[in-house]
Amino acid sequence: MDASLTKLAPGKLLVIACGALAREIGAIIAANGLDHIELTCLPAQWHNRPEKIAPGVRKLVRENRGKFARIAVAYAECGTQGELDKVCAEEGVERIAGPHCYSFYWGNDAFAARAEDDIDAFFLTDFLARQFESFVIEPLGLDRHPELRDMYFGNYRRLIFLSQIEDAELEAKAREAAKILGLRFEKRRTGMGDLTQFLEAI
Repeated sequence: MDASLTKLAPGKLLVIACGALAREIGAIIAANGLDHIELTCLPAQWHNRPEKIAPGVRKLVRENRGKFARIAVAYAECGTQGELDKVCAEEGVERIAGPHCYSFYWGNDAFAARAEDDIDAFFLTDFLARQFESFVIEPLGLDRHPELRDMYFGNYRRLIFLSQIEDAELEAKAREAAKILGLRFEKRRTGMGDLTQFLEAI
């Protein structure tokens, strides 16, 4: 490692993350004494605009290179069609493994093992339960055209709420989301899954 870089930011790590993970990453940092990590987030709205993620990550990596001892990326593949992995390889940064946050919250191995059984499931995280209107209903136009619900969700049978924390209000929101979408509700308590191990390891 370049000595000047170490002198500039000894031991400091920058994590570039999806804004939808900000609360959870902050909680992990606080609970595990990971004070060497500094977090910066790209807009959570890019959850619905995956083509923006890879160039956004590249921009932040280049803006911050030399300011930190290391840079890591807390984004799963997230629909970038390989572009995020290409950017991470070209820029020499590590990202958390997994196709999406549902997978790494549940644990990538466990999620993959249940993929066939869960093929009829629509997933919500704590963040999406909080932001159901702005991240699901409004982008799909269901607030204006509720008749489109069955076109979007007709092939689903269940809404699986992947719960990071025990919160009765969040669970009530997730149950209401299932009702709105006409899906059977199921809850799985995941905690932070692989996200904690990733942050501790880097």
